[in-house]
Amino acid sequence: MADEEDELPETELSYDQRKEIAKWFLLNAPAGEINYVAKDLKAVLSDEEVYNEAAMEAFPVYNKSHMICLEMPSRAGDVIVSSYSEITENEYLDPRTAQVAIVDHVKQICTKVRPANDEELPSLYIEEYRYALDAEIQRYVSESYPKGMCAVNCVKGKDTEGPGSDFELVVIITAMRLSPQNFCNGSWRSVWNIDFQDESQVLDIKGKLQVGAHYFEEGNVELDAKKDFQDSTIFQSADDCAMAIANIIRHHETEYLASLEVAYSKLPDNTFKDLRRKLPVTRTLFPWQNTLQFSLTREVEKELGLGK
Repeated sequence: MADEEDELPETELSYDQRKEIAKWFLLNAPAGEINYVAKDLKAVLSDEEVYNEAAMEAFPVYNKSHMICLEMPSRAGDVIVSSYSEITENEYLDPRTAQVAIVDHVKQICTKVRPANDEELPSLYIEEYRYALDAEIQRYVSESYPKGMCAVNCVKGKDTEGPGSDFELVVIITAMRLSPQNFCNGSWRSVWNIDFQDESQVLDIKGKLQVGAHYFEEGNVELDAKKDFQDSTIFQSADDCAMAIANIIRHHETEYLASLEVAYSKLPDNTFKDLRRKLPVTRTLFPWQNTLQFSLTREVEKELGLGK
């Protein structure tokens, strides 16, 4: 009787609550997996209106935060969807080709392109620095990231006509390796803000790196590593600035990747051991030298009596 009194009555979630929950699942989907989440979410909700509104709000945020790359029609090139290239909610500038891509966020496709207007493009003075840096970053990305994409956008002072004013360029590097058939997906995202300070003749460089990986064969393991960097160099000619910035980016990203490899190579010896007691309830030491003998799926099936 007491148990019946303690039970709370079931309350139906409101429209807004269901929408916010749906958005949370979409926004937290690992790299390259939002469409899989969306498909299952649509089936679970059984409410077309809730799903459509959640998708319309979540997909643009997800696409920009993951900096997805879309192919433009007629092989006009590729555009990176990001807050740095955003002109309107569905329009994104590709500074390399001086074109604006019109994007369908939910379908994750570029529907058409148009030439960029003069006011959407940087001045000739800024373009000299942007173009030189873009060339150096393209060279670096092609050497370091298979299928990686990059862009250089001007986010401040794009109308500057010559020396005497500050301006800011942003380098975007994005790379994905999606292999759902092998139960693993991964992404690399880096954003480098370069503040060209004319008075001090210094370039202030700030970088943000984010590495994601999702492994879901016989389990569910996700990596989300982030790192901030700060550096500087002197204000020089466009070509010399581009080379100096590219070398700084290369140095920090290579160093960070090497540190990740070292950290995760030590997981079996350090981190994994810390997750368990020295002697578990069974009083038997865990065989760290041969962890491959354990299968999450096999153990669950055994406990639940499945597969018999």
